[in-house]
Amino acid sequence: MKRWKSVILDTLVMTAGFGTLSMMSVAKPDIISHFGISAEAYDLQHVAYVFGLFIAFLLGHTRLYEGSFKRSVAIALSFAAIPQALIPYIGNWYLVVLLRFIQGFVVSLVPLFSTQIANYFVAERPFAKGIILSGIFWGGVFGSMSAKYLVSAFGWKTAFLITVAIMYAVLLIWWLFTEDFEIIHKKEGRDEVNIWKMKFTWVLGFTFFPALWVIFTIVGFSSSLGYEAGWSKDQVAALSTNLNISKALWSILMGFVGFQLSKKNPSPRGLFKAIVQVMMLSYAVAFIGLGVYSRAMLQGNYSLALASVWLIGALQGTGPAFWTSAPATYPKSIYPRASFALGLISNSANAIAPSITEALARHSEALALAELAFMPILGILTLIAVSRMKLPVEELGDEA
Repeated sequence: MKRWKSVILDTLVMTAGFGTLSMMSVAKPDIISHFGISAEAYDLQHVAYVFGLFIAFLLGHTRLYEGSFKRSVAIALSFAAIPQALIPYIGNWYLVVLLRFIQGFVVSLVPLFSTQIANYFVAERPFAKGIILSGIFWGGVFGSMSAKYLVSAFGWKTAFLITVAIMYAVLLIWWLFTEDFEIIHKKEGRDEVNIWKMKFTWVLGFTFFPALWVIFTIVGFSSSLGYEAGWSKDQVAALSTNLNISKALWSILMGFVGFQLSKKNPSPRGLFKAIVQVMMLSYAVAFIGLGVYSRAMLQGNYSLALASVWLIGALQGTGPAFWTSAPATYPKSIYPRASFALGLISNSANAIAPSITEALARHSEALALAELAFMPILGILTLIAVSRMKLPVEELGDEA
């Protein structure tokens, strides 16, 4: 029971950390007016934040996240909280853009929690991770709803400070009821294997790349197409909210499926087979959803688009499986570093996907939609390739 209590607490931290960041989008009109900037300049903060999500995984190979696990989580959450407290008092917009870049580092929570649950679970890892990852999307739903009230009741500056208080209040509760342990990054000496030189690392990292490509593109892309089709602001917001709820539910559901498959054979190869199966199933469902979505967006059919996001959310079902792959496939001495490496490779999609999709859409909306629909197929092909490879733990042994 103690282990599952940690899962719930981790989920609350994820919800608070990612939910409060939605304040930026809700307060958009107030922020544009306060800084006297254009809508195009405002969009720079989102580009910076998404790029920060990518760079965050480089931090996993530094001493920043070495030593106390609890301290590491506090640092990761502070990357979101401290800039959030500073933004209302910064006079220069481009400094705000820099702070938003730093806020992207909060995604470091994901591999940190992966290391924690690897110590607690074996077959249950996908289910535990699915619950924790759902916090990102519960945060999106909760954050958007609460932000509207806070901005309207207290003004955007005070609302930002309230969200900081929420983050640290949740962190305090988490800290009091969570057991600490040491995170050790074994250094790569001349005789040690370099995870970056392993073909397996690169192929496995790219199995999650197509899912993130769509996840980090589709909300903004849907808004653009929706407004062009004449949909109202409430309709566009409802589409985003339903997608977030869908991703949260699929994260938990596919995590549970992964648990059921993993317990049949908890050996490294058995766990990895379950991981591949869950990710393939998630991609297959999402492919159907993206096909329906493409048709809906080209026709301007709102009801069909709303239905499609409940299938597209299955993309997040790949997350719990992917984030449990490092402890299942790498030796114990290197899987914490492997988690950050896999995150860096997969999250490279964050840095390029939205701009490439936008460029394609300017040429042809159908072409951009076809690109998104192709991503699950690319994911399945990459999974087939990695499933035929020898695992690092099979080559090097469990302890290395």
